[in-house]
Amino acid sequence: MKRFDRLKEIQRLDPERDFLEIYRITATYEFPWDIARALELALYRTYAVPAIGRLLARTAQLTDHSQKRYDDTALLLDTVVEHGFDSEPGRAAIRRINRMHNSYDISNDNMRYVLCTFVVTPKRWLDRYGWRRLCDHELRACAAYYRTLGAHMGIKDLPRTYEDFEHTLDTYENEHFGWDEGARSVSDATLELMASWYPRPLAPLLRGASVALLDDSLLRAFRYERPGPVARGLTRGALRLRARAVRLLPPRTSPHYARQNPEIRGYPRGYEVSALGTFPTPGAGGCPVRQPGRPDTQTG
Repeated sequence: MKRFDRLKEIQRLDPERDFLEIYRITATYEFPWDIARALELALYRTYAVPAIGRLLARTAQLTDHSQKRYDDTALLLDTVVEHGFDSEPGRAAIRRINRMHNSYDISNDNMRYVLCTFVVTPKRWLDRYGWRRLCDHELRACAAYYRTLGAHMGIKDLPRTYEDFEHTLDTYENEHFGWDEGARSVSDATLELMASWYPRPLAPLLRGASVALLDDSLLRAFRYERPGPVARGLTRGALRLRARAVRLLPPRTSPHYARQNPEIRGYPRGYEVSALGTFPTPGAGGCPVRQPGRPDTQTG
């Protein structure tokens, strides 16, 4: 198999009908490392919306149990990618996601915005740091995949095209990004978690590199000092050099799922999908309140 054969395979598929297959090829064969980093950044962006960052700070899951929260989120989302919406594992993952979200008073607008980050951030990451850019089939399939996930989560007024997702994200961030002390604590904890995946002496360097990847809107929202041009140039240049090297590699012969990532550290003996995530009770941190009308066990 040659380097661009899977791209040709994707372009032979129908992005509206075969969106799961296309997204799976893109995420697990073509760009597994990049998609993992982009989805980390996607979730991180959401903290800059004070209503989201404040809630996450109150639950303390991302500040006190950062690794578990990271593991559970990645594994639940990836279960659907690996097994599909109609599989038992996929249905169990969506049930867990819905039950967690239904325990808190989260607006539809915030839920829709989070979904938009999953569509837009990977595309923008790959435009800058991928070994190739996404083709139109992949963008359409990505939009269809997350539109389907959003429907299973009961999110209303979903965008339809990639352009719709992008417009919704940009508009929402322009209107809602802002400072919140709790959100800043969640941001700091996340940066510390990412640095902890590497040898301790490298932690300050890794934290600095992570901040160097943030755009100015995030830096302003979290009140981080703007990195200098050298730090930004070195960090972003290293990622572009990596992309050139990856482009020269032979294509993957087997898929790589999030559960295989070294960053997933909490389940060395395996896990049950139904046991992932949190199990908040009334009166727990964050003032859980079930929103009427949002599905609890909806899986299709």
